[in-house]
Amino acid sequence: MEILPIAHFRSPLTSKFGIPRQSGLVSELEGSIVFEPEYRQKDALRGLEDFDYLWLIWEFSANSNARKSLTVRPPRLGGNRRMGVFATRSSFRPNNLGLSCVRLDRVDEEAGLGPVIYVKGADLMDGTPIYDIKPYIAYADSHPEAHCGFVDQSEWHELEVVIPESVASSFTAEELASLTRLLALDPRPHYHDDASRVYGMPFAGRDIHFQVQGQQLIVLDH
Repeated sequence: MEILPIAHFRSPLTSKFGIPRQSGLVSELEGSIVFEPEYRQKDALRGLEDFDYLWLIWEFSANSNARKSLTVRPPRLGGNRRMGVFATRSSFRPNNLGLSCVRLDRVDEEAGLGPVIYVKGADLMDGTPIYDIKPYIAYADSHPEAHCGFVDQSEWHELEVVIPESVASSFTAEELASLTRLLALDPRPHYHDDASRVYGMPFAGRDIHFQVQGQQLIVLDH
């Protein structure tokens, strides 16, 4: 079976570094879905706005040439324990397919682009190909009593984020909320623990530089 993108994702995150490790972790983060020309028709989205959440099927396009393995090291386990690839959400998969649940914010008609879907909480990089969109249906898709394997057995500690006013003032309130939440989730590889190291990540057209000292992440400049 050959599949082709129906759309591409637009996001303030233009590199893999800093992408949330799961959808929904940064609920403030806004992105948009821009359809390919043959799908820019209102009829294709008829009834969509009656749903709160959507499933996106997409491609880990930045990993297309990466070496594949049947075991991976999940960040949730500190990057030092191996699990089977099919027991994880790893981006290094045999077919490079991702699955994300995102909140539908609105659908706007954009000049030259047709209907554009705006969503929140996505874990997709800018330019990501999207292959399908399906509505989230609570009675079938929600399983709050489910066991979640090693995820249930490992704690996750967020960082305290310090952003100086000189940096914060250059962002909108929405951008600042998204950036703060992204950084609190600690975008570093989990085997890194060097307080002197300066990290950088692009966000909303700016380069964010930061250091992590203990449980505090300090933004240096942008």
